[in-house]
Amino acid sequence: MADATTDIALNDWELAEIDRANASGLEPVIFVHGLWLLSSSWQPWRDLFEANGYTTLAPGWPDDPASVSEAKEHPEAFANKMVQQVTNHYVTAIAKLSKKPVVIGHSFGGLIAQKIAGEGVVAATVSIDNAPFKGVLPLPLSALKSAAPVLTHPGNIRKGVSLTLDQFTFGWANNLSAEEAKHLYETFHVPAAGAPLFEAATANFNPFSGETAVDSKNPDRGPLLIIAGTLDNTVPLAITHASYKIQAKNPGVTEIIEIPGRGHSLVIDSGWKDVAQTALDFVKRFA
Repeated sequence: MADATTDIALNDWELAEIDRANASGLEPVIFVHGLWLLSSSWQPWRDLFEANGYTTLAPGWPDDPASVSEAKEHPEAFANKMVQQVTNHYVTAIAKLSKKPVVIGHSFGGLIAQKIAGEGVVAATVSIDNAPFKGVLPLPLSALKSAAPVLTHPGNIRKGVSLTLDQFTFGWANNLSAEEAKHLYETFHVPAAGAPLFEAATANFNPFSGETAVDSKNPDRGPLLIIAGTLDNTVPLAITHASYKIQAKNPGVTEIIEIPGRGHSLVIDSGWKDVAQTALDFVKRFA
């Protein structure tokens, strides 16, 4: 298991969610958000899973602001977040649960969900449009364009970076109407840590980089579902297919489902429930 002792302490509200989950006696489901979102973006998913008999938690990344408005006012709060640091934060929370949880993550949260699964501490995992981990080689042009607002400025590695509406539309909402894209941007978009994008971009060129490494061989990894939006510009199918190819060598159940016509916003846009139901159906089989 990753060493979580160096991680930032859990917040009071995160500890309260853990206490609530343990007191419920129900199977816990942990949601892991990615870049440019906060944990509050998972609320509709949490409502759906709780209506189906699970208890849910959605810890933030270390020191996440409490609201979208606060996040926009303080982009510096997202500076210097590292993938392993964030993973450790979630592992710390999982260690306090009385039952092995299901973990569901999106984008960099999907990468972190797979890292957590590799620790052997979960009952099942759903990884949605996951950011590439070390060993995933495809780097499509649309993914580079989506990451360009961060990667073209090396100083962003230590900053929190916001997207413009046009950048958000290309990377997240390319399959949606202009009206819905603007609504999602105004409702959910927050600055994001630049460091994880640099870590993912250089992982296969730096033999000493373990930030985005995933233990895909651990026999205790548990069942894993990878969900891919077929029109995702930020995480194109080539990345999710390569992730699946690596994970499929694990002795555990490994599945991939493509959601036609969906972009990177598939967990927060008007079609979120179809994706959530796909995840819920998988979870019900194994947890």
